[in-house]
Amino acid sequence: MAIRGVASIREDMTLEEFKEWLKQFDTDGDGRISRNELREALRRRGGWFTTWKSGRALRQADKNNSGFLDDSEIENLVAFAQKDLGMKISAW
Repeated sequence: MAIRGVASIREDMTLEEFKEWLKQFDTDGDGRISRNELREALRRRGGWFTTWKSGRALRQADKNNSGFLDDSEIENLVAFAQKDLGMKISAW
């Protein structure tokens, strides 16, 4: 039995593609990703336990504890996505 969403989570992306994909969930257009915006991104990728995972991702990636992810913290989110979500994100 296949687990819903696993194939889409393992899709390869470049760093730029990841940033562009993430940008579409910035619903208020402030240039930052909130926990709810991140939860919606994970949900759309077919992820499970998205509320828990988005909170965990934010805690690990949000180095200035602002409650949002900005451009300077995207690298931290990439590391989390690769390690904990099984996403493959390359520099090119």
